[in-house]
Amino acid sequence: MRFVGSEEIRRVLSFPVLVTAMEAAHRRPRIAVHDAFMGEETALYAVRSAADPGTAFGSKLFTSFPGNLAGGRLPAVQALYVLFGGADGRPLAVLDGTEITWWKTAADSALGARLLAPPEPETLAVLGAGAMAPWLVRAHRAMRPSIRRVLAWNRTGERAEELATRLRAEGIAAEAIRDLESAVRQAQVVTSATRSHAPLIRGAWLQPGTHLDLVGGYTRQTREADDDAARRSRIFVDRRESAFEGVGDILQPIASGAIRKEDVLGDLYDLIGGGVPGRIRAEDVTLFKNAGGGHLDLMTAQAVLSQLDAVPDA
Repeated sequence: MRFVGSEEIRRVLSFPVLVTAMEAAHRRPRIAVHDAFMGEETALYAVRSAADPGTAFGSKLFTSFPGNLAGGRLPAVQALYVLFGGADGRPLAVLDGTEITWWKTAADSALGARLLAPPEPETLAVLGAGAMAPWLVRAHRAMRPSIRRVLAWNRTGERAEELATRLRAEGIAAEAIRDLESAVRQAQVVTSATRSHAPLIRGAWLQPGTHLDLVGGYTRQTREADDDAARRSRIFVDRRESAFEGVGDILQPIASGAIRKEDVLGDLYDLIGGGVPGRIRAEDVTLFKNAGGGHLDLMTAQAVLSQLDAVPDA
């Protein structure tokens, strides 16, 4: 059994490699998942497991402490990932689960964008300047290299400035923007990773053809886009079970009557398997809810080990 740290993961993984691996995994039968949570929203411990018999089993053990963000030294979510072989059950690796989380979350959104976003977007708006934000920017640009401009917005303008500065250091044309409405109206792709409990994005701001990627709302109470955004969009989720179990951006507009459950047209399994079309017309507004799930962690851990076998040590 080996321990795989964050530096080793970054050495061998890229978003094109991971998104391609995730897409291939979604062509196979659905992976069984199970989550166990203890604590509360401000201090949470969880185990997120996935089983793909004959292939692999794995669990991510993680904590969520949003208060860490105020200190600026630790991320809100920290984790370990344990991977077992699917043929004989032997432990294969313990991986840096925090690093796995960054990669799998951003790749989930990137896969959604590969399937749903307009083919040649030029402007990306990223809402929220937390630790996840630069990962989402990298992932979306990997899928849509036409993105030349990034608009960074955050409730606290100083943090948006810090994010823009960090992105510029990576060679990305990024600027902080104070006006949220202006950021959304200018973008062809909008990715949001906030912990908002009230909608930030108004459907009236979304221009025809926009792709909306909602990442941050992870409970029934958290929500990033309003009823009108849901009403205007062709709605997709990464996995139906995850979305309908408890994310506000899906459950709240259903509860209000803005949409019906049937208006959630499909998930990644449906899109990749050809069971449902994604973007039909250039002017379609598409909404992708990134709800996560243990199956995505398992796919990412498997991709890392596969790359470690394929890429020699430096």
